[in-house]
Amino acid sequence: MNKTKEKIVKRLNRHKRVRAKISGTGEKPRLCVFRSNKNIFLQLIDDSVSKTIVSVSDIKESKKSKLTKTDSAREAGKRLAEEAIKKNIKEVVFDRGGHLYHGRVKAVAEGAREGGLKF
Repeated sequence: MNKTKEKIVKRLNRHKRVRAKISGTGEKPRLCVFRSNKNIFLQLIDDSVSKTIVSVSDIKESKKSKLTKTDSAREAGKRLAEEAIKKNIKEVVFDRGGHLYHGRVKAVAEGAREGGLKF
């Protein structure tokens, strides 16, 4: 197995461990973070009925402005918080998707907190 595949497998194993411990409900949905090399995708998921409540990505922001990936991730977190508050959601469970809590993942969490969500 080459190094790239090994890193992916390790991340997926971490993600499975995290998902075994946390799940979202209607009152407190799961904020799921998917990070690709270029963009970041965020979802608020109610695991009891397997439905996505709100989803946001930074694709439009990264094309419009010349923000860094970390700054656009923070803005996506703020936008997700705004959408969640419109749907009367104030608390979430954070699912970092097996990624380490730094860089863009941390920026998303900080942006969501700035927007008014509680973890």
